Amino acid sequence: MIWFTPSYQAIVDDKRKRRAEALSVASAFSTDAHGHYVRATASEITQNIRKGEWTATQVVEAFIAKAGQAQEATNCVTEVLFAQAMRRAAELDKEFADTGALRGPLHGVPVSIKDQYEIEGVDATIGFTPWANSPATKNAKLVEHLLEAGAIPIVKTNVPQTMFAFECSNPLWGTTTNPYNDKYTCGGSSGGEGALLALDGSVIGLGSDIGGSLRIPAAYCGIYSLKPGHGRLTRQGVKGCVPGFEGINSVVGPMARSVDDLEVACRVTFGHQGTYCDTAPLPYREINLPSKLKFGYYTSDGYVKASPACKRAVLETVEALRKEGHECVEVALPSASDAFNIFVSLTSSDGFKTMLSHLGSDPRDPSLYMTSASNLPWFVRSFAAWVIETFFGDTMYANGIRSARVKTVTEYWHFTAKRDEFIRKFYDEVWIKYGLDGIIAPSQALPQLRHGGCMTLSSLAGATILYNVVDSPVGCIPVTRVDPDVDQLTDEWVHGPGLGTKIIENQLYKGKNPFYDPVAMKGMPVGIQVVGKKWEEEKVLKMMKIVDNALGEKRGFGPGAAANIKA
Repeated sequence: MIWFTPSYQAIVDDKRKRRAEALSVASAFSTDAHGHYVRATASEITQNIRKGEWTATQVVEAFIAKAGQAQEATNCVTEVLFAQAMRRAAELDKEFADTGALRGPLHGVPVSIKDQYEIEGVDATIGFTPWANSPATKNAKLVEHLLEAGAIPIVKTNVPQTMFAFECSNPLWGTTTNPYNDKYTCGGSSGGEGALLALDGSVIGLGSDIGGSLRIPAAYCGIYSLKPGHGRLTRQGVKGCVPGFEGINSVVGPMARSVDDLEVACRVTFGHQGTYCDTAPLPYREINLPSKLKFGYYTSDGYVKASPACKRAVLETVEALRKEGHECVEVALPSASDAFNIFVSLTSSDGFKTMLSHLGSDPRDPSLYMTSASNLPWFVRSFAAWVIETFFGDTMYANGIRSARVKTVTEYWHFTAKRDEFIRKFYDEVWIKYGLDGIIAPSQALPQLRHGGCMTLSSLAGATILYNVVDSPVGCIPVTRVDPDVDQLTDEWVHGPGLGTKIIENQLYKGKNPFYDPVAMKGMPVGIQVVGKKWEEEKVLKMMKIVDNALGEKRGFGPGAAANIKA
């Protein structure tokens, strides 16, 4: 028998070897030596540097040590920038010693960057071996803005293959795990960022979102994120798998350990149009909100009913807001399954041919099961949908199968028009009808997902996809933790309103090994979405602060929270 090594394996071995060598320069993390640095927000870091009490070098050394520890625990890092970071820290320290002035509002602040962002001299593979060993020749514009403000990139972080899944695994870099429990995924596609930030390995991260990729990792890992609307931040220098696709616009945004750090990142990056004037010339705006706001909320979108833990997170938030004098009203949404089917119809228009063309000899990750289903012969797909609808009584799931197919240009235009129609309907039936300032919503039906769940449960992303279709700015906030004493299924939950697709909910809540298991999930974070109208990113950040303050500081999230994680 002739043994051989797959063509991609040599690249994998080489890249991982070089990563290990670059990681080896990190010192071991010491709570006594490094703890006070990694517990600081961006503003606290710059204030201490300005006062001469800390140096950028000391701060970066601490976060490098913590990032190395996070990588060992979760495999969240792709490209390692430790040597470059230490050189930049030394340059900033010299500049401050010579001038007494900080470079900017992020002077000396360690940041992390999702792998798809270009950084000069570094690969941006997004897990494709054919894209390896082809370093970028310049920085993505958002990276440039962070550098101009004094930030120090220390690592790039892992993503799922093609970035079209909410797990975090690819053949080049492997699987990233949840910092709270390695049996669960950290989420995706900005999953490496979620894991690293949860473990205090960075202060601010850059991610992206086309169906929940900033929000799902934040919810799964207990951190904060902001998905801006399309056109608020430039994507120049941010690589993707389907250039030219605009049916659902991918957006970029910040992730962090606090709302304050999200705000700092937005102040630095909003309003820059980029080389090609691809974004609105809209700098960060100072806004004042009334003392009493009106929030809408829901605990089921009618497509997949939120688990008791995720329902509790919404209701605890509502209770906390009401105690602060805000009005909260339960709202009914237009069909979330319609939004999901519009998303699937548009993204599958070429049968995912362009997206998958980059794999080369790389094996396809199991989380991309839906991409295979889109190329089934029409009669197989039609028969499967008919069986599911006729014998299982699940029209929602059947319609999802019907949506995942190759389209003609005329059909693509049709679904683009359906998207625009749905946006108008959402504004009429939610924002205008109820007169809301914001919406409080579950981040997903599950608090977390076991590895491999994406293969059959991609529909769970419908909870976040809704706001990509509508193109709303959305923040994610950690609220509570799974508690098996109060988060079990009850008769009221099982027989109450809000149930959706039977096939998905049966996998989540029924059988011998349901995906929702509050005992196995004990202590894992549960997040919510805070939603605003188009162009209201600053208002969303303000509402996030209101929610965060109403919930209180005793929840155990934020800078330094990694000390409480016992994975």
